[in-house]
Amino acid sequence: MTKRVLVIEDTLDNRQIIRDLLVNSGYEVIEAEDGGAGVVKAAEVKPDLILMDIQLPVLDGYEATRRIKANPELEDIPIIAVTSYALSGDEAKTKAAGCDGYIAKPFSPRELLAMVRKFLP
Repeated sequence: MTKRVLVIEDTLDNRQIIRDLLVNSGYEVIEAEDGGAGVVKAAEVKPDLILMDIQLPVLDGYEATRRIKANPELEDIPIIAVTSYALSGDEAKTKAAGCDGYIAKPFSPRELLAMVRKFLP
């Protein structure tokens, strides 16, 4: 069965790069353009994995992650932060919000795919 990945990212170019990489690797991709829509979409589709930008409109990635993890039906879905926040302490902030993994932008496609495969072998 094809694994579904929800990509919550407000930048079209970033969504397209991630979509192309994942679709070409055999994953189904669902997209949301802001944190609020991402929380709703996660509840609707119950994806196998979520890639979460942190700088998002409506709800930032921290709050969107907290809301997803607070839902008992969604709490076990792994969430990987994919963010331009790459300063000391930023990875710890994403983990404190509930993210299971962290990748800094700009990322290499190989690095992102390796992280996805870590959670979806």
